[in-house]
Amino acid sequence: MEALDEVSTILGCPIAKNLLLTNRQKTKFYLLLMPGDKKFKTKELSKQINSARLSFVDDTTMYDLLHIHSGSLSPLGLMQDSQNKIQLLIDEDIMDWEYIGMHPCDNTATLKIAKNDFIVTILKAIHHDYQVVHLVGEDSIA
Repeated sequence: MEALDEVSTILGCPIAKNLLLTNRQKTKFYLLLMPGDKKFKTKELSKQINSARLSFVDDTTMYDLLHIHSGSLSPLGLMQDSQNKIQLLIDEDIMDWEYIGMHPCDNTATLKIAKNDFIVTILKAIHHDYQVVHLVGEDSIA
């Protein structure tokens, strides 16, 4: 994420971190959209979504689900998830952002997208909903 600081400055918006997660049984999948400077604790998120222990999805599964390689993960990739196997989770801090910086499923580029356009227009067009979650982050006591 540090490499994206200059891009964030140029675009004039924060760039989100994207994590593709799965439950222990690998039957449920979650795409977590969160601020790039926030720490992620699986236990904290697992409680909120009533899931067993979460782990990161391997590269092969990521490609099978979204046709995206590791490093290029983006919520825009949900357009490949026509069966809605992946639940989008958005950290509540992002809901305060006016714009979100995200890859267009290729980590050599970054787009500046109005948060409301992403939530209202893009997610609707690709038939996905989202759930807001609360991640404490590194400066808070968990």
